[in-house]
Amino acid sequence: MNEEVELIIEETKDRMQKALEHLEHELARLRAGRATPALLDGITVDYYGVNSPLSQVSNINTPDPKTILIQPWERTMLGTIEKAILAANIGLTPINNGEVIRINIPPLTEERRHQLVKQVRNEGETAKISIRNARKWANDELKRMLKEGLPEDIEKNSTESIQHMTNDYTAKIDKIMALKEKDVMTV
Repeated sequence: MNEEVELIIEETKDRMQKALEHLEHELARLRAGRATPALLDGITVDYYGVNSPLSQVSNINTPDPKTILIQPWERTMLGTIEKAILAANIGLTPINNGEVIRINIPPLTEERRHQLVKQVRNEGETAKISIRNARKWANDELKRMLKEGLPEDIEKNSTESIQHMTNDYTAKIDKIMALKEKDVMTV
């Protein structure tokens, strides 16, 4: 029975870690007024009939904090990449000079910063809900095992362990959100 309990705790930890990683990925895609290649994550281009991520058909870098530079492996891809960025509707306009594509990141307005902070909080709350769902799943599994003959003290200790894990991950989420909010509000 103890192996099953350990598996439940391990699975719970894995679910909570995935929720944290998802939050970090989503927050990296939020524009904080600074250029980052992560802004273009999720954009795919038609590369000879195959939908490929933009990062696999070009070199993406940031020469300065306000510019993203995209240099495709093949010049013939410039128009396709430009159309894909426009179709992604991320609020950025690509500038094609025939060799590379530049994307200038405009400064954020105060109103837009507040919208982004709300979005950060929404993403954080979604991650916390995922953490709580993982805790609920684990507790339900432990209660089921208790009915099947798991000793009460093991169930109680495991429940406490899962609650500590939940508290730790919730604190990590709060810390990540605070850093992102500060990043967004910094002019």
